[in-house]
Amino acid sequence: AAAAMAPPGEAVLLVLLLVLPLASAGLSGYFGTKSRYEEVNPHLVRDPLSLGPGAGGSLPASCAPLQLRAMLRHGTRYPTAGQVRRLGELHARLLRRPAGTAACPAAAALAAWPMWYEESLDGRLAPQGRRDMEQLAQRMAARFPALFAARRRLALASSSKHRCLQSGAAFRRGLGPTLDFGGDEVEIEVNDSLMRFFDHCAKFVALVEENDAAMCQVNAFKEGPEMKKVLEKVASALCLPVEELNADLVQVAFLTCSYELAIKNVTSPWCSLFSEEDAKVLEYLNDLKQYWKRGYGYDINSRSSCILFQDIFQHLDKAVEESKSSKPISSPLIVQVGHAETLQPLLALMGYFKDDEPLLANNYAQHTQRKFRSGRIVPYAANLLFVLYHCDHVNASQEEYRVQLLLNEKLLSFHHSNETISTYADLKDYYKDILENCHFKEECELPKVNVTAVDEL
Repeated sequence: AAAAMAPPGEAVLLVLLLVLPLASAGLSGYFGTKSRYEEVNPHLVRDPLSLGPGAGGSLPASCAPLQLRAMLRHGTRYPTAGQVRRLGELHARLLRRPAGTAACPAAAALAAWPMWYEESLDGRLAPQGRRDMEQLAQRMAARFPALFAARRRLALASSSKHRCLQSGAAFRRGLGPTLDFGGDEVEIEVNDSLMRFFDHCAKFVALVEENDAAMCQVNAFKEGPEMKKVLEKVASALCLPVEELNADLVQVAFLTCSYELAIKNVTSPWCSLFSEEDAKVLEYLNDLKQYWKRGYGYDINSRSSCILFQDIFQHLDKAVEESKSSKPISSPLIVQVGHAETLQPLLALMGYFKDDEPLLANNYAQHTQRKFRSGRIVPYAANLLFVLYHCDHVNASQEEYRVQLLLNEKLLSFHHSNETISTYADLKDYYKDILENCHFKEECELPKVNVTAVDEL
């Protein structure tokens, strides 16, 4: 009835909105780095403070946590200025369509959709992003009450980006006024050398970040048969000539579907353009970029993160030394807020989510069950925790200090043992080569001889 009384454009939008939940069923699992945190922890939809199944872990009761080192990705953010511009360009094309668009319901509905994104939002933290961080802080404090007790020191650091600083402030706010941490306000230290190490690595910047040739697999996939099929389908739905669209515009339409869900918790009319099969193709495009720019594509992607990896172990070493000397732990809580680009290379350095075959433009079908799915690894508010424990009643001195790793609040198995708990000595031994032989300055130096970028990579 409401649709019948509305003007034609709005009527189409209303009808489309009624069928949207069906149209978007199953898309949310394929949004890559633009995924909601709830995609990896569905129990949070029902209860944002739930610790989820198996929250207890597998540690002996005689083990007490000494230090927690948390690397967080910022919470849900708005699109960047570049994405807003591309969306504006696509939306303007739909508005310019000639009269008689009723024959093309999707185009009419999207033309009637209010374009509310502005370039000034440029990647800033959304209100949902603040909630992501506040609730994560509350869950972390509930999981490790001894470490988050009053009068424990909290060292809080962030990248210089506004969304990260705001995420750090929201995390602190989530801990509430009852925890004084030695003062009312915990100062957030800006530390780009650790949280944005990639900006400081000349070899990465020159040979990967600013080198189009380094993204040849991504560009080839954009022109490949899988993307061509999606492109033709979207062009047909919008009644546009296929030449007026390209992979980037189609991807921005898909990401608008993801933004509306993450930021506003609504199903956007943009979702109606895509099936689950299309979503899998677009997820692979996103993952290809992550793989070649932040993952296993080039060694320098992960090697540049060794400065952060070594810093983690320096603090763990210090906590072990202080414990052995019966001194209070000077840094029981270290929380640092960065980006997907901070966490992904670090996890690659540690050997996680590595497939047997590289992700390439021509092996999409082979990778339907791949481990490297960025939405499962680094959604908004992703977090990687190193937790150091001291254990009493042990058989050997090296069993006294143990470590657990949690990714997105789930225990990660260690490569050397396939267990979710490791002695600190075994963990250090497994990563000995990186800890001793990965030197950021040398790794990141540009080659002096004039080789081509691809040869060097």
